[in-house]
Amino acid sequence: MSSNLDTVFAALADPTRRAILSMLLEDDMAVTDVAEPFEMSLAAISKHLGILTRAGLISQEKRGRVKWCKLEPDALRAASVWMQGFGQFDRMDFDAFERFLDAELGQEPPDPA
Repeated sequence: MSSNLDTVFAALADPTRRAILSMLLEDDMAVTDVAEPFEMSLAAISKHLGILTRAGLISQEKRGRVKWCKLEPDALRAASVWMQGFGQFDRMDFDAFERFLDAELGQEPPDPA
């Protein structure tokens, strides 16, 4: 399971791949449609899709001449279960934590404006 989680989290670490997953939430998409909003080559998008496919987050299917991508939502289930294990802890107040670090390190707090 650890190896699978590593693969899923590695795939999710990239903002382009997260954007692709968000796009596929709407519907299945052709690879060319997935690539359209990104300023990168079709080959680069194909590499991202390959990583998502190996992680089990999407599947790809050829229909005629067109390759389609489909979200596989169950692939996130193990990662979700693993992350829920941390739900037992109180939520951290990151603003208070940042103020604490600023005070300890003698830094000026950032201007909120």
